[in-house]
Amino acid sequence: MNPQLLALMTAVAWGVGGYFEKKGLHLGGLSPQVGISIRTAVALVVLGAFAVPQIKSLSHAGTPALLHLIIGGGLVAGSVGMLCFYAALKGAPLSQVMPIAFTAPMFGAMAAVVFGGEPWSFRLVSGTLLTVAGIVVLTMK
Repeated sequence: MNPQLLALMTAVAWGVGGYFEKKGLHLGGLSPQVGISIRTAVALVVLGAFAVPQIKSLSHAGTPALLHLIIGGGLVAGSVGMLCFYAALKGAPLSQVMPIAFTAPMFGAMAAVVFGGEPWSFRLVSGTLLTVAGIVVLTMK
C-alpha cells in the first residue's frame, strides 16, 4: 500500500481515536494510567495476533535492534509519551492537546538529522517552522 496513504490513515486513526480516548476518560472518571492500560491491553491482543507468524525473526534481530525498540518504542514513546498524552487529554481541550502532541514528526525529523545523519534542507526547516506556526494558531485562546 502507498506509504503516504498509510500515513494519512495513521493520522485519521490517531486523531479520531484520541477523541474517543478523551471521552472515555471523562465519562468513566478514569485516570490516565487506567486509560493507557486499556489501550495497551487491547493493542497487545490485536497486534500480537499479527505478530505471531513473524515472532521467529526476533532471534535474528540482535541486541542493538531490540534495545532500540525497547527503549525508543516501549519506554520513551510507549510509556513516557503515552503517560504525558493521557494526562494532557484528561486536563485540557482536545483541540489544544492534539496539535501539540502531533508535533511528533517534527521531533522525529530533528532526531533523524541529529542522530541519524539525515541532511538539513530548506524543506525540512520551512516545514518545521510552518508546523510550529500552525500549532501556535491552533492552540491560541
